[in-house]
Amino acid sequence: MTQNPAPTSAADLRSPSQPQTVLVVPCFNEATRLPLAQFDAAAAQEWCPRIVFVNDGSTDGTGAMLRSYCERHAGLFEVLSLEKNSGKGEAVRRGLLHGISIGARFVAYFDADLATPLDELPLFERVLDENASLRVVLGSRVRLLGRHVDRSLIRHLAGRVFATSASMALELPVYDTQCGAKMLRVTPALSDALSKPFTSRWLFDIELLFRLRSHEADAAAFEASLYELPLRTWKDVQGSKVKPADFFRALWQVWQLRRRYGSAKR
Repeated sequence: MTQNPAPTSAADLRSPSQPQTVLVVPCFNEATRLPLAQFDAAAAQEWCPRIVFVNDGSTDGTGAMLRSYCERHAGLFEVLSLEKNSGKGEAVRRGLLHGISIGARFVAYFDADLATPLDELPLFERVLDENASLRVVLGSRVRLLGRHVDRSLIRHLAGRVFATSASMALELPVYDTQCGAKMLRVTPALSDALSKPFTSRWLFDIELLFRLRSHEADAAAFEASLYELPLRTWKDVQGSKVKPADFFRALWQVWQLRRRYGSAKR
C-alpha cells in the first residue's frame, strides 16, 4: 500500500490554507534592524502564526532581504510590498486586509523591532479564544513586579500624557493605545473599519478604535469588546523613527480625530 509522503518541514505542518492567526509586521528601512534570529526561533515553534512582512516602500534593501528570507520559510512567512512609502498605518491596514482575505480567524500586528517579543503572541490568542465577546486585545506596557518593561523615563512620561489625551478623546479608560502589539478578531465590522485608508499616518491605532466604536450599540458595548493585556516583556529598542516634535503633533491629531468621528453613543 502506498503511503502519502510526510511533510518536509515544520512550516508544512503549521500553515493551513486558512490560518488561525496572521501576524503583520510593517517594515520601512529595517534592513539593519530586523531581528531575524527571533523570527527564526519562532518559526520552529508550534504556535508560530502565518507572518506577513509589509515592505512599506523601503529604500535600503529591506525588500530584497525580506524576499530572500521568506523564501527560506515558504508557507509560513511571506512579504507584501507597497510600491511607495505610505506610512505605518497604511502598511498595517494592507497587511490586515491580506490576513482577512486568506481566511484568518485573528489578525495581529507587532512592530518590526519586536519590542514586544513574538512569544507574547499565544497569550493574545488565548484571550480571544476564551472570550468570544472580545473583539480586540491591546498590548499594554505596564511596569509591574514580575514583568520586564524596559522604557526610558522620558518616553514613559510622554506616553502617559498622550495616553490620557487619547483616553479622553475616545471616552474610554484605556491605559496604552500606542503599544505596537495588537490582535483583532476577524468580523464584518473589522473589514469595514479597514476598508478605507486611515487619515492619520501614525495614529492609526486610535483611528481604528474610533471606527470600530461606530459598529457597537453604545459606549458600554464597545468597552466590553476590548481587553488590555499587560505584557510580560517589552524593551525600548533604539532607532525609533518618531521625533520629539511628533509628540505635540500627535496630541493635536488626537483631537482632530475626535472631531471627525464624534462622541461615543450613550
